[in-house]
Amino acid sequence: MTKSIMIVGVGGQGTLLASRILGNTVIREGYDVKVSEVHGMSQRGGSVVTYVKYGDKVYSPCIDKGEADLILAFEILEAARALPFLKENGTIISNTQQINPMPVITGASSYPENLDEKIANKAKLIKLDALSLAKQAGNIKTVNVVLMGVLAKNSEIPYEKWVQSLKETVPEKLIDVNLKAFDLGYNL
Repeated sequence: MTKSIMIVGVGGQGTLLASRILGNTVIREGYDVKVSEVHGMSQRGGSVVTYVKYGDKVYSPCIDKGEADLILAFEILEAARALPFLKENGTIISNTQQINPMPVITGASSYPENLDEKIANKAKLIKLDALSLAKQAGNIKTVNVVLMGVLAKNSEIPYEKWVQSLKETVPEKLIDVNLKAFDLGYNL
């Protein structure tokens, strides 16, 4: 059995670190894993998509429309954009934060309204204000790790393996704040 997870967000939100933590954790659990390169504009503010597939044997990280078991979204508009890739009965874990894309910033268009309701009509949606939890942890840059905590809670992989991967992946001086952020997401 293969699991397919898309991590979507905006450049600068830490999607790459999240994919590294996920990849390291599933390897630790004994799975074969493939992680894609970043697809999209990774400059701060552009859309970023990372594919992670794991299972007994995985040949490609690519995820086609209708194949993702789970979408981890760092921003609600990115969750809506990724929705066509979700399997029927799939789950979206999404930060409720809104980051205006360039057309909204320039006034060429407006930010779509009621995205969470639209997503919830088509998928199981777990939404949270990860930015507030990151602030509570002590660093707003830990939004990604808060979201990883929620993902971990909704996975079959034991908590200890996630923590071990987190400790090996983040810089040593940031371990404590990241562990706090992870636990806030995990215990949500």
